[in-house]
Amino acid sequence: MAQRTDGLPVDPRSGFCPSNSIFYSKRKPVPLPSDPHLDVTTFLSSRRHSGTTALIDAASGRRVSYPALWRSVAALASGLSSHLSVRKGHVVLLLSPNSIHFPVVSLAVMSLGAVLTTTNPLNTQQEIAKQISGCDPILAFATRALVGKLPRDRDFPIVLLEDRRIAGDDVRIRYTIEELKAMEPDLRRRRELVSQDDTATLLYSSGTTGTSKGVVATHRNLISMVQIILSRLKLEEGGGEPETFICTVPMFHVYGLALFATGLLGSGSKVVILSRYEMGEMIRAIREYGVTYLPLVPPILVAMGKQAAPLPLGRLRRVMCGGAPLGREVIERFREKYPALEILQGYGLTESTGIAASTDSAEETRRYGTAGLLTSNTEARIVDPETGASLAVNCTGELWIRGPYVMKGYFKNPEATRATLDSEGWLRTGDICYIDEDGFLFVVDRLKELIKYKGYQVAPAELEALLLTHPEITDAAVIPFPDREVGQFPMAYVVRKAGSQFSEAGVMEFVAKQVAPYKRIRKVAFISAIPKNPSGKILRKDLIKLATSKL
Repeated sequence: MAQRTDGLPVDPRSGFCPSNSIFYSKRKPVPLPSDPHLDVTTFLSSRRHSGTTALIDAASGRRVSYPALWRSVAALASGLSSHLSVRKGHVVLLLSPNSIHFPVVSLAVMSLGAVLTTTNPLNTQQEIAKQISGCDPILAFATRALVGKLPRDRDFPIVLLEDRRIAGDDVRIRYTIEELKAMEPDLRRRRELVSQDDTATLLYSSGTTGTSKGVVATHRNLISMVQIILSRLKLEEGGGEPETFICTVPMFHVYGLALFATGLLGSGSKVVILSRYEMGEMIRAIREYGVTYLPLVPPILVAMGKQAAPLPLGRLRRVMCGGAPLGREVIERFREKYPALEILQGYGLTESTGIAASTDSAEETRRYGTAGLLTSNTEARIVDPETGASLAVNCTGELWIRGPYVMKGYFKNPEATRATLDSEGWLRTGDICYIDEDGFLFVVDRLKELIKYKGYQVAPAELEALLLTHPEITDAAVIPFPDREVGQFPMAYVVRKAGSQFSEAGVMEFVAKQVAPYKRIRKVAFISAIPKNPSGKILRKDLIKLATSKL
């Protein structure tokens, strides 16, 4: 047993401390700034690096240099404060697909101590109206195509995310972003002091197992996540030639916001921005702009692995996958097709402001099925959901995590906050996990998604990974189907390869040969696409509703 500086005995191999049943991260701790009065924008803009180009629009080739980025952020912040009276604590809504404006708006809003809330451009008017009603923004940024989704019964100004106005634009538009940036600053304005404990963002959790909730993250949460990301990717200050990342994931989601709209901009990296994911456009941009890092979600990696021939990927060296752990077959198929590429994985939640565990090398990723080692500055417990007892190495229970990136709570929802965060700062993730003897985290399934068949617990993720190994299946999701005799049994929704005649019986037989009887698929439905949230997680509740609506 090794001893921590506080005298506690810790197993150096697993990170487990038997005296308090806490797992401690084996990674080197990341230093965090001690200045209490620091906002994430100032923190990022003050970092030293050798980068010159910050942002590239993949479609047009338009580039934004680092000096121009920080000038735009400062000019927009001044315009928001002087001409739209945005103050500390005000909520500002950003409704936009990925664009070079997205980081500028995010950083300008947060620099004022105002709170950034984002929403999915694919959301309906009703869904957007519900979010607006809950968080009460004082103004909204939106693209021309999305202005019409903003409710007309709310009287707030709109800033248009376009270079210029055109005839017929919505009368509610007060300024374009370019007009605001060009305005003379109010030199009499006193900048409000922003502290690390002030709220920075209000992101809405994906709501895969319940109603969507507003997650309150502070500047401290974001700053710590920036430090962890840059340390993980070895992009700390003063490193060699800047890397080039391509943004395939939505910036309105915590994965995209923490990585592309904040974290990487403190490292001097180039960020190539796709307004939306499309395989052909992604490959073109990777080659044209010399992309070296490709962060993505599992469906994109699976699609790349299933191509008939390897895709031409230019200078690409690393693929970073988040959203859900990858199975052995998926990783091996991808490695076979792209042997020169290194795969890194990450595990996190909106409530953890991004990454809580990760694999940071090809060797770590070879531990198939793992989400990785606990990230720097992280503590974890594995808790028995029935008894509340803390468990040891290789025992399965609910994962609780604690670290500087854990959210402040749920917005205006003290009951949900108490159910998720305890008084000691532990975040109950709702994920069933175990940590092995080498400190690697394995996610078994969601606590609320386990299928209860005659008292046996069946993990949908295990069956989904198995289904994806069949050459005629391009995607799959498994849900609990209610049954009077057995309680629930596994039902599969399957997307077949184009032209395939693979039958329901064939699917059930394929699985039955490889699993215990209680895990067998007992009902199959074919579907054109599996509904997923922006991070690639299956929207199981939508499929459950679809399946049970026919009962």
